[in-house]
Amino acid sequence: MNIDGSVPPFDCVVIGGGAAGLAGALETHRLGLQTLLIENNDRLGGIPFQCIHPGFGLFHYKEDLTGTEFAERFIKSFHEQNISCISGGHVCSIYQESSHLKQIKVVTQQGIHTIQTKTILYATGARERHLFETGITGDRVSGIFTAGEAQTMMDVDGIMPGNRICIIGSGDIGLIMARRFALEGATVVGVVEMMPYATGLTRNIVQCLHDFNIPLFTSTKVQEIRGTHHVEQVRTVAVDASGVPIKGTEKIISCDMVALATGLIPYTEKLQELGVQIDPCTRGPMVTEEFQSSLPGIFVAGNALTINDYVDDAAAQGINAAQNIHQYIDTTTQQTKQWITITKQRNIRLVVPQMISAQDDVILYIRVQQPETRVHLCIPELGLSVKKKKVTPSEMIKLSLSKKQLEGITDTISLEINP
Repeated sequence: MNIDGSVPPFDCVVIGGGAAGLAGALETHRLGLQTLLIENNDRLGGIPFQCIHPGFGLFHYKEDLTGTEFAERFIKSFHEQNISCISGGHVCSIYQESSHLKQIKVVTQQGIHTIQTKTILYATGARERHLFETGITGDRVSGIFTAGEAQTMMDVDGIMPGNRICIIGSGDIGLIMARRFALEGATVVGVVEMMPYATGLTRNIVQCLHDFNIPLFTSTKVQEIRGTHHVEQVRTVAVDASGVPIKGTEKIISCDMVALATGLIPYTEKLQELGVQIDPCTRGPMVTEEFQSSLPGIFVAGNALTINDYVDDAAAQGINAAQNIHQYIDTTTQQTKQWITITKQRNIRLVVPQMISAQDDVILYIRVQQPETRVHLCIPELGLSVKKKKVTPSEMIKLSLSKKQLEGITDTISLEINP
């Protein structure tokens, strides 16, 4: 498709071809909007495409699918609708051309293209934290990979990256890869976690570690990675509640590979260049309940917004954002809204969206700072108190609020966890 001057401005350009982007593009197309999807890789599907384990589609398709099956269903639906798409396209810049138009510069093998659009759905996902962001010192040797790199090597390229593997970080990706390595016959010598608890979902702790007798070392830090040419060992130390190393607790773990599962960070580089307001807690953009950022016409969904536990939630956010894009473009249905800020109180680490209108139903995505049991999730201004047997930082809380519940709220509302 010749996209330079041969087509009028798109109604919506979706940046990112993962779950949120594909779901959003399908929805904007269904609503009659002229849509273009831009994907940096040569194939669509995002991270789920390389995930051969189950646990996908439980909400969206009401089936337990592998990540690959989940991605392929979306990809098939996308192609069946003949939605315009650029794969292998790198977005190098986004400009606000006028009050109603944005300009996107895209680099492909064919050259640099200029695209005009009324709105953008930014769904670029997240990146993994790399070695130089972890504070781990030692030798610069081969055999150190992020968990996602190792997953790609195994599940896409068919390469086994190691035999005795140490995993740093107990998030879901690290836990799932621990099981994956074990299933392929490798010895997982341990999962090392600085926090006093595993940071992944409970089901993954059970299914990936307990079921395979893989050791978990909590309140432990990897200080160094050592080896001559290849990884040979890691040196660990126990840490106190403040993360300070405890003298005399140093240990050496022999291994030939290290997998870093030290967290995901929303990929927001282009949004930051535009001046979009970023939430320091999520490291994604501040958004309204419409998934609209601080710049009108730029909407965000999926892991570019906040790190989700389930890909289904990322897809749901893409659909929700698409519906709000349709309303944004259709001036006949636009509403003037007064935004209410959500403030975080006791044991609340983050909440998305950060602003609501009290004029529509809304889902709040919430994470706590510390694990607690037998608590209440409260919004005092609504007189709302929801019992929770257990809350942990690793498990996203989804709280649905109806328009009726929010009636009469015109100022700030607060979220808190109380014993």
